Amino acid sequence: MSDGEEQLDRLQQAELTRNTCMSLWRAGAVQAWMEVVMGMPMYIRACSENVKSGKVLLSLTDEDLELGLGISNQIHRRKVRLAIEDYRRAEGEQGLSKASELDHHWVSMSWLSDVGLPQYSQTFQTHLVDGRVLNSLSRRDLERFLNISDHFHQTSLLLAIQLLQMLSFDKEEFAENLQGKGIHGAVMTMDQSFDTEALAKALGIPSNKHMLHRHLYEEMKSLSDPLSNAEQGTELISSSSPVAVNRFADERTSIRRLGKSPLKLRADSHSVERGVSFQGNCGSLPREARVHAVPRAKGSPMHTFKSVEITNV
Repeated sequence: MSDGEEQLDRLQQAELTRNTCMSLWRAGAVQAWMEVVMGMPMYIRACSENVKSGKVLLSLTDEDLELGLGISNQIHRRKVRLAIEDYRRAEGEQGLSKASELDHHWVSMSWLSDVGLPQYSQTFQTHLVDGRVLNSLSRRDLERFLNISDHFHQTSLLLAIQLLQMLSFDKEEFAENLQGKGIHGAVMTMDQSFDTEALAKALGIPSNKHMLHRHLYEEMKSLSDPLSNAEQGTELISSSSPVAVNRFADERTSIRRLGKSPLKLRADSHSVERGVSFQGNCGSLPREARVHAVPRAKGSPMHTFKSVEITNV
């Protein structure tokens, strides 16, 4: 068999694994799954020597993966274990999870860019973080395995993962529908007639995407609140005495001389975990916590996570 024919056969075998119970796989299907579907060709040789069928694959433990297949990277082992468990549940006619459709290329290149943290793309790529692994990450995992020590960046990622969970890992894209529509930040914040329904219509989001409509509403509300506060502040200053106005101007000048902006908030000045606990696989939070968990200041990573820029995440 030529190299081209062998590659074609491998792709056909990989496609077969998407619609066949793992317990029915033969050795060729197992190897194709590991290389093509999982994106882990570095473990093919050990896999071909030690795993001769899907039934054997289903029985592997974490120790088997480390000693038998030589998978020393803990996140790589987790990726394989989570995938095997997903296929085991699928044999009960539940079907594979939606998270299985998000490969590590999408997570590292597209998703991280959408949430405003593309600087972590290489480490996510190295650890082959796919949708299933993403769903399992905790704050401790981010720091211990992915070397993300910035507390606010951790929170940003965990909230973005939570949103994916709320959307059932549906990555359908809508942002490209805004091309040529003339919608920008000033329209969204200053045009009182531009509401959630108008934005959803412009994005082409179906009316049955209730969770996404809810997310748009909360995002637009967070945009309008600072503007409302600014207007109230202007009214307060205009109604104050000349002494109060002068004192305000003096304080603002003093802040500028010190190199501090009244609009910039340090990440650690928030109590970002107030009322929010991320444990295990970052389970769902009460709605109140989701709305108020993280104040979104200009310059923060979450500030770049706009509803008009995201896919569905």
